[in-house]
Amino acid sequence: MLKFGRAVTRKRKIILVICLLLLIPSIIGYINTRVNFDVLVYLPETMETVRGQDILLDEFNKGGFAMVMFDGMDKKDVAKTKAKIEKVNHVDSVVWYDSVLDLSTPMEILPKDVYDAFNEGDTTLMAVFFDSPTSDDGSLEAVEDIREIGGKQCFVSGMSAFVLDLKNIAESEEPIYVAIAVVLATLIMALLLDSWMISVVFVMGIGITIIYNMGSNLFFGDISYITKAIAAVLQLAVTMDYSIFLWHSYQEHRFELKMEREEAMANAIAKTLTSVAGSSITTIAGFLALCFMTFTLGLNLGIVMAKGVLLGVIGSVTLLPALILAFEKPILRTKHKPFMPAFDKLSEKVTKRPAIWIIVFLVLLGPALFGYTHTDVYYNLDSGVPQTLPFKVASNKLSDEFNLQTELMVLSDAKLSEKESRNMIEEINNVDGVVLTLGLESGVGPAVPESILPGSLSGMVKSDNWELMMVGTEYSVATDELNNQIDTIHGIIKKYDKNAMLIGEGPCTKDLIDVTDHDFKVVTAVSVAAIFFIIFFVLQSITLPIILVACIELAIFINLGIPFYTGTVMSFIDSICISTIQLGATVDYAILMTTRYKRERNAGLVPREAMRIAHSRSMSSVCVSALGFFAATFGVSVYSNIDIISSMTLFMARGAIVSCLVVMFILPSMLMLFDKVIIKTSKGFEQVEGAFHYNKYKLNQSPEKEESIDV
Repeated sequence: MLKFGRAVTRKRKIILVICLLLLIPSIIGYINTRVNFDVLVYLPETMETVRGQDILLDEFNKGGFAMVMFDGMDKKDVAKTKAKIEKVNHVDSVVWYDSVLDLSTPMEILPKDVYDAFNEGDTTLMAVFFDSPTSDDGSLEAVEDIREIGGKQCFVSGMSAFVLDLKNIAESEEPIYVAIAVVLATLIMALLLDSWMISVVFVMGIGITIIYNMGSNLFFGDISYITKAIAAVLQLAVTMDYSIFLWHSYQEHRFELKMEREEAMANAIAKTLTSVAGSSITTIAGFLALCFMTFTLGLNLGIVMAKGVLLGVIGSVTLLPALILAFEKPILRTKHKPFMPAFDKLSEKVTKRPAIWIIVFLVLLGPALFGYTHTDVYYNLDSGVPQTLPFKVASNKLSDEFNLQTELMVLSDAKLSEKESRNMIEEINNVDGVVLTLGLESGVGPAVPESILPGSLSGMVKSDNWELMMVGTEYSVATDELNNQIDTIHGIIKKYDKNAMLIGEGPCTKDLIDVTDHDFKVVTAVSVAAIFFIIFFVLQSITLPIILVACIELAIFINLGIPFYTGTVMSFIDSICISTIQLGATVDYAILMTTRYKRERNAGLVPREAMRIAHSRSMSSVCVSALGFFAATFGVSVYSNIDIISSMTLFMARGAIVSCLVVMFILPSMLMLFDKVIIKTSKGFEQVEGAFHYNKYKLNQSPEKEESIDV
């Protein structure tokens, strides 16, 4: 390791040049990485709803669709506008009531339910189908063109419109996310560390590795907007520790051991590499646990973040040493006393009556676990965006005027007889909450001879293998009412055609609920098991992994249980990801204190004295780490108008603080209470009767340098 450190120190100028040159392809990759704003595309491809979407595109050349309303526009002007929309790039077809009858034909001949489906007062409605998938750039561009053609009288709803508005707001906010995270993290580090300039150098180094990480995502083809929005912030938060440890180690070798700066840095690199490599394992394991989700958004987020942590480790022992040596003079000129209090008095109080904190643990566990298991979760993707978005305004108008909340699509066998199709439509129409059912048979009533139907109608809704119909419902996506309705309609269409499919946002979201409920259990189990075994091998103990994981799990229960008591509904993404992220990112706090406790016990101190020293010497590092994590994420949670982003970063920020508090107050008592059991079930603990006493231990000597998270 020392040989590697000396090589990095000698070649630091070359390393800086290479790192700067690598920014060029990274920035190009970052700019050209496509961002996916539709999380439903991460559903497993084997699901019927996903296969149905593929069939819709292959057989009917229809991918995404939008419901378009025109307010206060004459029917002939609407017809002209419809003709313009049909010419928009990526618009496959437009369904209006003139798709069934020519405008010159008396409207009275059209079935009333069909006419009412397209008209309400002075508002008329049409369905626009795109020849590209819902979140494809072509569909989004088509929505923009339709809005421009229709002007202020035009209202566009549907998933493609939602994705477009979400994209616009996310792209406008993202630079501000990063700026807020950088400013707050820099400020906190400047206050808590001993130099104003060193925090700027840290952010420079971490910022470069973040660009590497985001640029290398080009090889994935695309990443989720959730991943893009939080990856930079989260990487900054979790890799700041590595920079802090290198700086403290360098100062120790440079000023306390009086080494020349190159040799001091070489030794600091060697020590840091050993420590942060071990420390990063738990964090990487937490992120990789997300890859076990069948909902592949977890794979997307997990790989990007694990890669970010790995790049952070590499940067902390290559790029950062070069930056510190390059900026050493301004760093030293801006040194100041850190704004971090001593923990000696608190450590004495915390370790004085351990039974009290065990009782606190047990008292908190019940309500925390109850809240954790009873917090409401929402799956409706558009419920966490501002009500002023054009999509949201259009959706509310569609609901108010046409009583339409959700549109479903049925794919059935094209060989079904006319009688069977009519009977199926009639049964669907009789389902509670169904507002309308539109298909070839619903438009062709007894009073409508087929000879006057436009020739294109049949081609819109019927192919050689499949027939398409649309079902409008008054129930909202992800509600129990809609999910029950979907089950009922699904049973009806299967009765007439065992291969029939029910597709659309509603059925996809229902599948999402089922998939993520399973994923939550799997990811939680995998992350806990992975962290358990990592601690087991690192600390060589059977009981310590149980104690440490139990403490962090309590912090997770508290963090994710708070919304139950505040009446807050959290996103389904939060329920899956936060527990894994918090466990992987903050269990190091517990490992740090435990490692120091083990060292003091082996030095001959009784449990309380050993813990008092371990607590007082570890908490500075734990607090710096937790406050840095908090600073990098909290500002984003306050600023963001997208609830999924805001809530995820809030849970991360709060989780870091809660984990810090649990380690500060509860973990010491757990270690002291189970000390004898720990010694008997752990390798490396010596059975010591406590020959030394606290006041005989040389605590009056100058404090040791703060430790970082060292596994």
